[in-house]
Amino acid sequence: MGKSNQNQKKKKSHIPFRLNLLFFIVFALFSTIIVRLGYLQIIRGEEFEAIVRRTETTNVTQSVPRGLIYDRNGEVLVGNEAQHAIIFTRGTDDTAANMAETARKLADIITVDVEGLTERDLKDYWAASNREALLDRLSDDEKALSGDEIYEVELSKITAEDIAFSDVEKQATAIFKSMNSATALTTVNIKNTAVTDKELAIVSENISQLPGIDVSKDWTRVYPHGDLLKTIFGGVTSEKAGIPTNLVESYLAKGYARNDRVGNAYLEQQYETVLRGTKAQYETVTDQDGETVKTTQTYIGKQGDNLLLTIDIEFQQQLEDIATNYLASQTDAWGDRIYIVAMNPQNGDILGMTGKTIDKSTGEISDSVHGVLNESFIIGSSMKGATVLAGYMDGVISETDNTMIDEPMKFEATNKIASLFNQSYNNRVSLSDILALEKSSNTYMAKIAMMMGGKYTYEYEEKIDMDAELALSKLRSYYAQFGLGVRTGIDLPAESTGFVGQLENPGQVLFESFGQFDNYTPMQLAQYILTIANGGTRYAPRLVKEIRGTDSDGSLGQVELVVQPKVMNELNVSDEAIARVHQGMWQVMHSPTAASTRIFGANYKNRAAGKTGTGESFYQGNVKSLTGEQSTNSTFVAFAPFENPEISIAVVIPYLLNDTSPSTGIAKEVLDAYFGD
Repeated sequence: MGKSNQNQKKKKSHIPFRLNLLFFIVFALFSTIIVRLGYLQIIRGEEFEAIVRRTETTNVTQSVPRGLIYDRNGEVLVGNEAQHAIIFTRGTDDTAANMAETARKLADIITVDVEGLTERDLKDYWAASNREALLDRLSDDEKALSGDEIYEVELSKITAEDIAFSDVEKQATAIFKSMNSATALTTVNIKNTAVTDKELAIVSENISQLPGIDVSKDWTRVYPHGDLLKTIFGGVTSEKAGIPTNLVESYLAKGYARNDRVGNAYLEQQYETVLRGTKAQYETVTDQDGETVKTTQTYIGKQGDNLLLTIDIEFQQQLEDIATNYLASQTDAWGDRIYIVAMNPQNGDILGMTGKTIDKSTGEISDSVHGVLNESFIIGSSMKGATVLAGYMDGVISETDNTMIDEPMKFEATNKIASLFNQSYNNRVSLSDILALEKSSNTYMAKIAMMMGGKYTYEYEEKIDMDAELALSKLRSYYAQFGLGVRTGIDLPAESTGFVGQLENPGQVLFESFGQFDNYTPMQLAQYILTIANGGTRYAPRLVKEIRGTDSDGSLGQVELVVQPKVMNELNVSDEAIARVHQGMWQVMHSPTAASTRIFGANYKNRAAGKTGTGESFYQGNVKSLTGEQSTNSTFVAFAPFENPEISIAVVIPYLLNDTSPSTGIAKEVLDAYFGD
């Protein structure tokens, strides 16, 4: 009994101790938690609150309207047309699945162009929309792959049945493709043409349900004068095309995005940095989840600056009409093109330029102005002014010793060289340099080339004993000073330097001297006559006269930069020598016996000087069956007024069947148009 009571007392004494221990442990734990909470809340509370509230601020840019292109009188040649746009700005954490979901919602609201969608595009959209289902199709080994490897395997698991899309799903695919082309925090156009008021309204009402989607304004290039000079203006890439592949590194280094629209040819490309403007800037605040919290415009952006060209659009239209009317009315069975260039010889301004081709089977006439820069031809005698001055520069003729005998020449293993006015081997005519130009003497020019190669005498059927390579090198060097055979320096990104013949026998050097060997472009021919017209300064042809800003009302603004004339070189020849060439070209158009006089008239009131050319060439026109046939190129160069030239022109009409000179009549039409006759 006593023992039992003793055990019971012992058990009772242990229970309170264990409870107390438990209470103590609980108390200690709570105390620790309270102390920890106090530390976190009191000591580091602000720090952790900042972490919770932490956001990231990023600058986002958006394109602005491109600068315009005007003619010299302020007439708009290339403009912008404002248009509504539905845009997408990609967030920092936007996943493909999220974008696919947004694209599907947007496809129920707007209609976009689905032409050009590829199988890969369809698979990309299906993969983004069906992520879990696609992963279930992979084996464990395939899931272990990484990067591009696993994605290519995933795409291979998508079947034709999977991508047998409805029209709406194709719309969603096209939208997703545009969205997916954007990098983080960049903006792309989802639709910027033919956006309807209904589409704008519904998208605006559902902005909260369409992450990253917004409505905005965009622009597209318009051409008030149709296709007039459109080739020379160049084009602008689409957002889809973005930066041309070969220029990606260069443009990215300048701050462009890959999908930026840029000039892709001619003026739009050459003056890209001027025309592009400065993008509008937005400050975008995102939270830890990548969601946009706030967007604020920090810079409104600046529209691109404008180009004021040297061209008068009315005169340009007259050139277009002259070229078109010629092709429409001419009866030559082969002739299918014409090129005209008009410049101001005092500064290199291009006053107008045109190129036209005709389809001989249909009669359809097309623009080919790029041929002025990129097509090259045998130009014949119109370049003889350069050969005479080359003789002066080389010292083989001088102001007091410039008379030679025009006589038909025949060397061993070469064709006959003779002037049109003197075909008889028995006829020998003494000519000065002035008369040699007036009568278009081939043998006078050939003898200049012979003397450059060290040969000063001639005998019938003899071997040409001269340093042909030296003579050819000299001629080409002198011709280059006029712009023949070299880049003219025109303010465009590309031009041909012509075609250089390969020397196979010495006789070819003689034919080079009167325009029957190397090929030159119409623009090179125009620069050559410009250099002679102004007394020996070779100016680079220029299309842009000024860079102008934009006024607040959108009109042409103040001058920001005057583009100065660019001097390529000065001829190293005396003023007297140039004056003699001028006189020779004057007599070409005023001598009673000259063919040009019959067209212009001996008393042509605009007082022009010039030179005809007829080049023997091989046909390279559009009728393939005629390729390689012997044809004729008709060329003409001129400047006016004679005493103080304000216009110089070059006309090239190649690949004619008949040996005629239509370029002379065309030149008169051009001068009459310029002087308002």
